Amino acid sequence: MKEAEFYRKLDNKKVICDLCPKHCVIEDGKFGKCGARKNIGGKLYSLVYGKISAMHVDPIEKKPFYHFLPGTKALSISTVGCNLSCLNCQNYDISQVRADEVNLPNVSPEEVVEKATELGVRTIAYTYNEPTIFFEYAYDIMKLAHKEGIKNVFVSNGYIERKPLIKLTKFLDAVNIDLKFFDDKKYVEVTTAHLKPVLNTLELLKEKEVWLEITNLLIPGYNDDEEEIRGKINWISKRLGRDTAIHFSRFFPMYRMTNILPTPLETMRKAFEIAKEKLNFVYAGNIPHTEMDNTYCPKCGRLLVERVGFKVVQNNIVDGKCKFCGEKIPGVFSSEKD
Repeated sequence: MKEAEFYRKLDNKKVICDLCPKHCVIEDGKFGKCGARKNIGGKLYSLVYGKISAMHVDPIEKKPFYHFLPGTKALSISTVGCNLSCLNCQNYDISQVRADEVNLPNVSPEEVVEKATELGVRTIAYTYNEPTIFFEYAYDIMKLAHKEGIKNVFVSNGYIERKPLIKLTKFLDAVNIDLKFFDDKKYVEVTTAHLKPVLNTLELLKEKEVWLEITNLLIPGYNDDEEEIRGKINWISKRLGRDTAIHFSRFFPMYRMTNILPTPLETMRKAFEIAKEKLNFVYAGNIPHTEMDNTYCPKCGRLLVERVGFKVVQNNIVDGKCKFCGEKIPGVFSSEKD
């Protein structure tokens, strides 16, 4: 347990949390909506500090990151809780529980970094549940990791306020943001969040030059129509740039959306083709291996990175450039000094 950052004290021992755009007003003895932060005696505490629900070594491609140290491994960690309540959450067993509902081992920031060093990974990934809600724990790990030359990446819903995000960017090397919908009504209906704060996060990450990739899960009947896809891609191209990598992901029935069929492969292909009109790096995942998993040079069109599942089987990016024509490829690559 650690006193939380980014909150204000109100009358009658109430507090208001300013970590995310929900700005929960929390009475004494109560939790915020994330289930991770609790008001105890008029002070807000993180009850997930040091509480690990999962710790695994993953390919960085699994996050997914395709332009950040391809072919390397990340130590992935999570706690419990989330500031969203997505009907299709694939990690609901840890994201939709409160900190006091589970008994988790305590792992200090020092121990996490020691483990990463012991395993020889290049990166620590804050993932599985929303890393925003374990801000204090993640931040303390990130500071130590950078001292040891280990990178930090977030896999996030992007629902965070500006001040805490700016603080994170001091030690944050890359982020994959799940841009779930490009329609505010659908965002609220499926996730309990709003669209605009997520767009604000994307723009701020771009401004702060944190490497950014985007994931978009295509849910049949919700966000798979051509109009919404085009609107989203046009916004990304205009506000974030043509070199922004986007990963379309195939939906499978999950949690409270078991009545919806998996995304048709033709829908995945159509989204891929629409996005390629405006963006240089477009991918499609959760489907059988296709060329939509690979990275191609935007100048000469040659195959740069070939992937089978989460495995890199060929990498033709040398010193951050296309081996064939010398075009600089946006991203952070293992051949670069970092």
